[in-house]
Amino acid sequence: MTLKYTPDHEWLRLDRGIATVGITAHAQDALGDVVFVELPQTGKTYAQGEVAGVVESVKAAADVFMPVDGEVVEVNEALRADPALANSDPLGAGWFFKIKPGHAAQIDALLDEADYAQLAAKA
Repeated sequence: MTLKYTPDHEWLRLDRGIATVGITAHAQDALGDVVFVELPQTGKTYAQGEVAGVVESVKAAADVFMPVDGEVVEVNEALRADPALANSDPLGAGWFFKIKPGHAAQIDALLDEADYAQLAAKA
């Protein structure tokens, strides 16, 4: 299993050719209590960096960007029903969507945990 991060505070966990995507603990801390999520449409293909969803909190709204090119194969309906999962378990039950990535090189180019920790410490 590979865990990578984007500079926009999304995480991507690759497991057997499918990548699960969510927002980082740092992102949910900055947003505060998440009250609404807009998830992408299953079957839609997005380019890396494209807006694939929205997360709204009591403080702000933020776009969720596609970390790599890919096709959405599943969305987290439990998160739609209970957006607070993004706060209580951002790297687990609070995942946003799953994709079939288009280019392995894009995943390799994402940040590892140490690099993301440095970036988040400066934010």
